[in-house]
Amino acid sequence: MHLYIHVPFCRRACHYCDFHFSTQLSRKAEMTAAMVREIELRADFLPNRTLETVYFGGGTPSLLNINELHDIFDTLHRLYAISPNAEITLEANPDDITPDRLKIWEKAGINRLSLGIQTFDPFALAFMNRIHTADHALSCVKLAQDAGFSSLTIDLMYGIPPDWAYQKAIKKGIVDRMPALHQVWENDLEIALNLQVPHISSYCLTIEEKTVFGNWTEKKKLPPVDDAFPAAQFDLLQKGMKQAGYEQYEVSNFALPGQYARHNTAYWQGKPYLGIGPSAHSYDGSSRYINVPNNIQYLKAIQSETLPQEIEELTPFDRFNELLLTGLRTQWGVSLHALKQVWENKQLPKDFEEQLQRNLKLGHVFMEKNALKIPTDQWLFADRIAADLFVIPEGSL
Repeated sequence: MHLYIHVPFCRRACHYCDFHFSTQLSRKAEMTAAMVREIELRADFLPNRTLETVYFGGGTPSLLNINELHDIFDTLHRLYAISPNAEITLEANPDDITPDRLKIWEKAGINRLSLGIQTFDPFALAFMNRIHTADHALSCVKLAQDAGFSSLTIDLMYGIPPDWAYQKAIKKGIVDRMPALHQVWENDLEIALNLQVPHISSYCLTIEEKTVFGNWTEKKKLPPVDDAFPAAQFDLLQKGMKQAGYEQYEVSNFALPGQYARHNTAYWQGKPYLGIGPSAHSYDGSSRYINVPNNIQYLKAIQSETLPQEIEELTPFDRFNELLLTGLRTQWGVSLHALKQVWENKQLPKDFEEQLQRNLKLGHVFMEKNALKIPTDQWLFADRIAADLFVIPEGSL
């Protein structure tokens, strides 16, 4: 069984982030108690009571104090068996990393850290409104390694235009010229690889509608970005990681041999999971359960012993298309056997077969050991290729 716990609090709102969170930390203890109660209320969600992975995401889970962590883990140990080799991940901001906190996390049972660095460049950090500094970004990895955390991953972000990040610094005379087009990203990659962490996740900066960047873009405060810019940085990422011995096992994830993220891999392979907290999703193999993305509504529901969720019954079309969307982002691809199982072991849809043949001829996909895959040089377009293979119910267009 796989468990996700969404901690919906941050000290500060990053300009690019559209995840659910609140900066009102005064209700953190109350929220933790509510999440503990939700774990109890949903103890029978999946028949398997052995936890293989636990993932604390957010938000900023590193804001949880020792008592809040203890309450969550005490509940998990009371209701579930935790596998001896379970992967238990905590997302942490670099500014939260201290020797004392690292000891607390390790003692609680955390054995993997996901560090939200994003960039080592001070001006890019300031532009994104990140709370940590470039020094924090560098020192947090060493602190975690010195504390014995051998299972580490760091998040990096590419596609940050230098003219966005450096414009204020140049106007104020802090720097005298703009860096070369890809210099910031090349420096980030070099620093990250020198840290020798076993896993790196790297995501393209995406302008989401309900964010500060989305607002600035709508008001023309940010100039448009040519698609060639992030594409070139993705190419640098792939080449740099491969040269350093990392395996690109999913579009945005790179690992040294044997260091794959087991929790996220479970998502990509369509395995059932339970999600706890506001905005968290759960999946039982046939339906999705979506918690309300509102802290106050969530608290009121749980305190009245009600699960604050909507249930989405997934049709064979939904499950077929989701299997394509997630599986084609990975090195394992999607087996035709799995697609037929979702399609109730019937003959695969004619429109899928036609689109498949077209994409095979174009070189967008290939077959290997009865699995459908996307060539790594096409992975930047994985979502678009998968969507081209979707099966659409008649009359829905």
